[in-house]
Amino acid sequence: MNYYEFVFKIEQDEEVYRDLLIHSLGEAGFDTFEETEGGFNAYIAESLAEGVDVEKLLSSFRNMVTFSYEKRFVPQKNWNEVWESNFEPLTIGNQCYVRATFHEPRPEFPIEIVIDPKMSFGTGHHQTTSMVMEFILTMDFVGKSVLDMGCGTAILAILAGKRGARDITAIDYDPVCYESTLENITLNDVSFIKALCGSKEVIPDRKYDVVLANINRNILLDQIERYAEALDSGGILILSGFYNEDCEILLQKAAEFGIQFSEKQLSDNWASLKLVKA
Repeated sequence: MNYYEFVFKIEQDEEVYRDLLIHSLGEAGFDTFEETEGGFNAYIAESLAEGVDVEKLLSSFRNMVTFSYEKRFVPQKNWNEVWESNFEPLTIGNQCYVRATFHEPRPEFPIEIVIDPKMSFGTGHHQTTSMVMEFILTMDFVGKSVLDMGCGTAILAILAGKRGARDITAIDYDPVCYESTLENITLNDVSFIKALCGSKEVIPDRKYDVVLANINRNILLDQIERYAEALDSGGILILSGFYNEDCEILLQKAAEFGIQFSEKQLSDNWASLKLVKA
């Protein structure tokens, strides 16, 4: 899959302006953001880019903040190179070490995850992913069944497996993410993880103890009903990929299907929610 990269520069050095722009872009279909010195980079799939008029979308902010942007086409090959060149090892607390195949192991960490990022998302570096990983590290996964939606590299499914889960399904609609998931399953010796390519329509007709969904607000709102159907009574739903101000609408939607708030994490205005099905 090819992408477009929008490189934004913001004159006012205030986080609130960056968050406003990112929030609007996220609602329009941009799925990944990278903070930079003086701005941020935003990425959108080529298939979605034609339907988004960025200038019109952000016109209402012109009287609040001075910003500029450049649009760049990022073919898959170059996208891979960008991720590999910028992928640094990551630690989550003192429990988990995430590295690529070209980094040295760190055996002092109880859990090590090896990720070949390719062009798929989910190296653990973004706050939305790391917050879900922190939730996973505090939970009991021994013998649990897990569904990982929008799995990207399958980093969350792999961590759940290393925490004791043995019945895991990892799903992503992007064929490259699916291939990346298969490769990372092998790299981490978690062959019991079942990978599927698709969206909510490929969720197996069964119940899970835990559902993980690190996607974005609009997709989560569309898919929460299906997550509720797939979640066993007393099961846990962990959502991420949205801003703090999106929490209320997500909680209201989840409550319609008997899923109630349990806990929230925040990181730079990104939020992650832990919920329980009654």
